[in-house]
Amino acid sequence: MDEQSSNKKMITTFGLVTMIITAIFGFGNVSNAYLQMGYGSIIWYALAGICFFFPCGLMMAEYGSTFKDAKGGIYSWLAGSVGERVAFVGTFVWLASWIVWMVSTESRIWITFSALLFGKDTTQQWHAFGLTSTQLIGVLGILLILGTTWCSSRGMTAIAKVGSLGGIFTIVVNIIFVIVSVIVLVADKGILKQPIHGASTFITSPNPQFQTPIAIISFVVYAIFAYGGMESLGSVTDSMKNPEKTFPRGLIIASIFTIGTYVLMIFMLGWSVNYQQTLTKSSVNLGNVTYVVFNQLGVTMGDALGWSHGAALTFGLIMTRIVAFAQTLGFLGALFILLYSPIKAFILGSNPDLWPKKLTKLNKAGMPANAMWLQAIIVFLVAFGGNAAQQFYLILTDMANVSTCFPYIFLIGAFPFFKAKKNLDRPFVVFKNRFWTDVLVCFVELILIVGIVFTFVQPLLQKDYQTAFWTLAGPIFFAIVALVFYQISAKRHHVEG
Repeated sequence: MDEQSSNKKMITTFGLVTMIITAIFGFGNVSNAYLQMGYGSIIWYALAGICFFFPCGLMMAEYGSTFKDAKGGIYSWLAGSVGERVAFVGTFVWLASWIVWMVSTESRIWITFSALLFGKDTTQQWHAFGLTSTQLIGVLGILLILGTTWCSSRGMTAIAKVGSLGGIFTIVVNIIFVIVSVIVLVADKGILKQPIHGASTFITSPNPQFQTPIAIISFVVYAIFAYGGMESLGSVTDSMKNPEKTFPRGLIIASIFTIGTYVLMIFMLGWSVNYQQTLTKSSVNLGNVTYVVFNQLGVTMGDALGWSHGAALTFGLIMTRIVAFAQTLGFLGALFILLYSPIKAFILGSNPDLWPKKLTKLNKAGMPANAMWLQAIIVFLVAFGGNAAQQFYLILTDMANVSTCFPYIFLIGAFPFFKAKKNLDRPFVVFKNRFWTDVLVCFVELILIVGIVFTFVQPLLQKDYQTAFWTLAGPIFFAIVALVFYQISAKRHHVEG
């Protein structure tokens, strides 16, 4: 028994750090920030990291180290702090947001794969078996979900390996980006492609769509969303070596790395990418800007070193394929982690009497395979269910950002109650002063609430009432469904919450 337990606990600090980076960090957030705000995005990403991400990371570290043997991740954290009912509702909304993410990712990853093979997005030209490009991408996405679900259901070893591999290549591509950027800066004798015109350069945006206070605040919300996902690793603490030390150490290292990397790399983009010349073209959008800037980085380096124009263009394609390869592994790593972690936290963390026995049953690898396959079926129905399902998916996408924030409202709001609990073994404690802990909790909660309100207000100002309605109504709908299900099931099985 001890040997089996020892074999199971295989995630080290380095493995956890790379898994967290895979789940959170994405170069796409860097390029998207630069497209939207230029250098002006740096201060907002730094503030979002310092005021939201880092304190949240420390709170998650306290939760994770205290409930180190809990199988339910954030469900167990909430249930142990504020009770089963709130845990059920909060985790259900959280799970719904990740299902939306999976539906989006299983289609987007083929664009990344196309960039890897051809150096650009060619998916609109993909046709086979009489299917349109959109239908073919849908079929390929379903096959991907089925394949990754099958692999994930084989055990934590596959999840840890793919998740860590994605994190390692994410780090590698960042190192390549830094090296090439430094070469460009040195070769250009310190002259930046995007010049700095005083302090205002780091406050204002070159993008005309981000000039008003409302638009800038909406970008702050986007910066907060860029740090989402750290709580998803909470349900793997029972698969770590020395979780009471490994989890907080991994979270702190990954938090510092993520904040620093976002800030530094946004600034470094200006060394090789001139905003007006490269990013104002109508063909550049949030979906392909990562490949555009990496291609431009390669071309700029070739030009700076005096290469022929053809050689510079070729190196640009090489850089595009490098980032596409890293993003493919990153998407797969995040998919493996998020296919398992949220559903495990929800199904195994909650009272088993609330569910049909088949859903809580574990396979030989100790995985809730039946629940994972049910999740895959839901993703299939939403992603490839005809026009009605596609319309529903668009509505779900509008809900996704706010749904992602809602669990943090629950987790951070529950933290003072968690701190007030007696008779808990707390191997890792950062917040020792009750008053300042409560002040910090209120401050972070305020940031989240303001962010959610402005995410709702912005489409209202643009008279996009459907998006505004579903942005706020979606998470409320999920919460009501969870509460009704819990009340009915708890009453039937005499479960107290």
